[in-house]
Amino acid sequence: MKQLGLLILGFIPFALLANPVAVSKDTVLMGSAFSFTAVHESSDEAWHAIYAGIEEVSRIEALISSWSTTSETHAVNMNAGIAPVKVSKELFDLIQRSKKISELSNGYFDISFASIDKVWKFDGSTVAIPSDEALAASVSKINYNNIVLDKLAHTVFLKEKGMKIGFGAIGKGYAANKAKMVMEQRGAKGGVVNAGGDLTSWGNRPDGKPWTIGIADPIDKNNIISWLNISDMAVVTSGNYERYATINGKKYCHIIDPKTGWPVTGLTSVTIVCKDAELADALATTVFVLGEKDGLKLINHLQGVECVIINYLHEITSSNNLNINALSNYEKN
Repeated sequence: MKQLGLLILGFIPFALLANPVAVSKDTVLMGSAFSFTAVHESSDEAWHAIYAGIEEVSRIEALISSWSTTSETHAVNMNAGIAPVKVSKELFDLIQRSKKISELSNGYFDISFASIDKVWKFDGSTVAIPSDEALAASVSKINYNNIVLDKLAHTVFLKEKGMKIGFGAIGKGYAANKAKMVMEQRGAKGGVVNAGGDLTSWGNRPDGKPWTIGIADPIDKNNIISWLNISDMAVVTSGNYERYATINGKKYCHIIDPKTGWPVTGLTSVTIVCKDAELADALATTVFVLGEKDGLKLINHLQGVECVIINYLHEITSSNNLNINALSNYEKN
């Protein structure tokens, strides 16, 4: 799950500049805080672009939501172990891309993670560590290889009863991509879509400068510990600082290893930077689970993808080709 760990710096929403102008709107979509900013010569056209982006995200939510009984995703889940379900090309392609990321990450990213039996609760009700048997059982139905795709029939079949797919670790990135595309088509010369921490940008600010994106301090999300100047890039942050269970004085974060059922340890924040918000969304979770060493190894082997990692010692590490500006008392490795 992504946290809202990215802030747009050096920009005042609704500021009316000489030419062009920029407008912004905050709203709640897909269960998360969304922020839309559009740059255009006409403020009216900028607003039209923003509302087109909001409408597009709402459309995607109706398509991929596993909670809505009318969504294609819900139909796939309800027919797990029973029968294949014909879906739209859009959903089929999203599932196919998700499986490719599963292959790339050796299963540490897996949309069938939705099958997990939630033995960990992060609302204060979990007061004891689940048994080894319960942990093993909780992840027993997570297996992307059991998501069967038929390209000719455009069907999706989950082999085991009780299996589910969900897009919590990739859906907002996909929605940000699609909203950006629609807003550009509506004439926005530049802009930012921040989908609950999954941020994508294009063009420049009204003053012609690139967008300055701040990465939130995992300890105090109201503070900034590093920043990046970006244009036509996506930045996605995943953090463990808002949802956790406390057992015998120890904190267990909400991000679960899909292979063991245990909450992951070692990192407090992962930020991915690349052209594609969907890919960045998926990789942020993946790197968090893999950890600092293996996560950096993966990113450094991917062309055009960079990352910033903050570990539990408050040390900042970045991938080989990314220069970051570090603030505060955090140590840059």
